[in-house]
Amino acid sequence: MTSTQQNALTLVARLLLALLFILAGVNKVGAMEGTVGYITSKGLPLPEVAYFGTVALEIGAGLLLAIGFKARYAAGALGIFSILTAVFFHNDFAQQNEITAFLKNLAIAGGMFAIAAHGPGKFALDKG
Repeated sequence: MTSTQQNALTLVARLLLALLFILAGVNKVGAMEGTVGYITSKGLPLPEVAYFGTVALEIGAGLLLAIGFKARYAAGALGIFSILTAVFFHNDFAQQNEITAFLKNLAIAGGMFAIAAHGPGKFALDKG
């Protein structure tokens, strides 16, 4: 595989991963009450703060990842967020859907950590 092909695939990976978080964050903007209620139901502290932090992270880091600016940091943060989401929100292993969601979050974290480790590629605003 050529360097250009690798960089193109890295761009596609960044965009696909970013899209997931950007859309999730935008969808939460119109669903504050439900999202805060869901966070509360899991027993997490400060659900309103968690809501605003989640929206900011998903949209902000998602956009940074998409454009490739500070992408290593954005990917690292989203990777950690994905693991925390799996642990706190998808931990009912008696439910097949929850197992699948848990594993998807771990897989997303793996993709994010690959971007964090190897960088955003050539087709990015920030080459680091």
